[in-house]
Amino acid sequence: MHRARRTLLIALSGAVVVGLAACSGGSSNGADESSGGSASGGGSGQGSGGTGGTLYYLTNSPASHLDPQRTYTFRGLANETRLMYRTLTTFPAASGAAATKIAPDLAVGTGKPSKDSKTWRFTLKDGIRWQDGKPITCQDFQYGISRTFATDVITGGPTYAIQYLDIPKNADGSSKYPGPYDADAQQQKLFDRAVQCDGRTITFHLGKSVPDFNYAVYLPAFGPYREDKDHGDKSNFSVFSNGPYKLEGTWDQGNGGTFVRNPEWDRSTDAVRKARPDEIVIREGIEQEVVAQRLIADQGDDKDAITEISMPPQFVPKVMTNSDLKARTETPAGAGVDHLKVNFTSPTMQNKAVRKALLVATDKGGYVTALGGSQLDVPAYSIINPALKGYRKINPYHTKVSGDPARAKQILEDAGVSLPVKITYLFQNTGSTAQKAAAALKNTWDKAGFRVALHGESDNFYSLVADPSYNTEWDISWDTWGADWPNPSTVIPPLFDSRVNLTKGTNGKDSGRYSSRAVNELIDQSYQAPTPEQQAEVLQQADLVLQKDIAYIPLAVGKYVFTRGSDVTDMVYNPSLFAYPDLASVGVEQ
Repeated sequence: MHRARRTLLIALSGAVVVGLAACSGGSSNGADESSGGSASGGGSGQGSGGTGGTLYYLTNSPASHLDPQRTYTFRGLANETRLMYRTLTTFPAASGAAATKIAPDLAVGTGKPSKDSKTWRFTLKDGIRWQDGKPITCQDFQYGISRTFATDVITGGPTYAIQYLDIPKNADGSSKYPGPYDADAQQQKLFDRAVQCDGRTITFHLGKSVPDFNYAVYLPAFGPYREDKDHGDKSNFSVFSNGPYKLEGTWDQGNGGTFVRNPEWDRSTDAVRKARPDEIVIREGIEQEVVAQRLIADQGDDKDAITEISMPPQFVPKVMTNSDLKARTETPAGAGVDHLKVNFTSPTMQNKAVRKALLVATDKGGYVTALGGSQLDVPAYSIINPALKGYRKINPYHTKVSGDPARAKQILEDAGVSLPVKITYLFQNTGSTAQKAAAALKNTWDKAGFRVALHGESDNFYSLVADPSYNTEWDISWDTWGADWPNPSTVIPPLFDSRVNLTKGTNGKDSGRYSSRAVNELIDQSYQAPTPEQQAEVLQQADLVLQKDIAYIPLAVGKYVFTRGSDVTDMVYNPSLFAYPDLASVGVEQ
């Protein structure tokens, strides 16, 4: 999954040591996985185990979505699944390998599959309620999952339900079920046959074998949603909680909001969330350098503060050589692979010679240096994180880490391309580090015969790249991706299966609107593979096609440097939540 640019992401979308989460979402600011103690990657600081007080969460990028079916960023998944949206399964609040074993949440167990893993059954717990006291029903799950199919309204979220459920497809690969807003009676039956309710038991009928489907349903997109609370896209920043916290008042986009205790949450039904603070205040729109300065200074409310922003490189030496700062700093492996998406609707980028020249000229080394250097990041050679079983180093055009502007210019000239080639690079602008990284890329691109306009967006970056009408504004875009769970099937298919991503209303996660029959066929073959290892081999073939087509350009993987306030306790950086701070465990000293 994606999203949020990192300051120095060190990590993996897979850089997860043992477990990952997908999503676009954490990038130059974020983090990812963990396995140890202070300044090493795991958990944390004093373990008071007490409750009370106020925890402050300082961040830069505004949330793109609070709607559970639209949530698909590192920060969104990590925070929302701990604060207000419970799902059928979840991950323990732990570090290291212990965090990656799927656990029950709203279900009494982790699901019962058929022998072929095409049918999965889950039974809901007793005593689970919405914030208004009404019980959570199987029908609430049915309705929530159905919203995913309304791809012209509920945009930005994962498409696993569309990929997995046994619902007929149209000739273009899209679902014959259009979601709950436009379905006629016959279309609704298609969905109701795939997702069935019998009392407190929900049964999923899948169109393919999915042995790890019980991992997929930890995503809020598979969570419940009350039909009477649904206002379509107007519900994007509404929160109706079934977790330990509820939103106080309304969400102020770009500034944040305050979450207070939900009295209808029953601790006896939840073995994972400790819900230690009385309230959690999320403050958005703070530049990453300012967040770093405040956490280093450790004054006032900032003593009770955490962040998912990795320390900007200029502050890292101070943090790692000061005993006090080092004691409240962790360096978990990151969950995202930074990469560039090519816009295939751009007439300029439709020319493969232009794409190849851009790839050859890309200075991954300069990008890594801008993020803090080789101790924090390394050049990437695949969109699959090196920590995943399906990783393979791929470099079909034998590019140099530092880029080769002379060779790139020759490629353009040999193809008869008129110079300079004007392109716009869209990136998530979270502060000076992101700007320096963009400038490092522009440097060698310009030397190769391009004339690059840098276009930084701090607000709604991911909403913009998902909007087809915005594709006219850029030629190449920054992105980052982490596996939704430790399997490359949560990398290649969600990013490049055009059949589930692309509609008139959304790019899904395929922001460059890349469409390849060969890649789609390999994705289909991967689901027929009898073992995860064989599945990974097929997806490696798909990755090779993608890189030969130059559908994306891998940039870097790294790790995070996370510093917290001195009064923060029980801190865990969970590898299954992209190594972000785990709000299920954290507290503040009283």
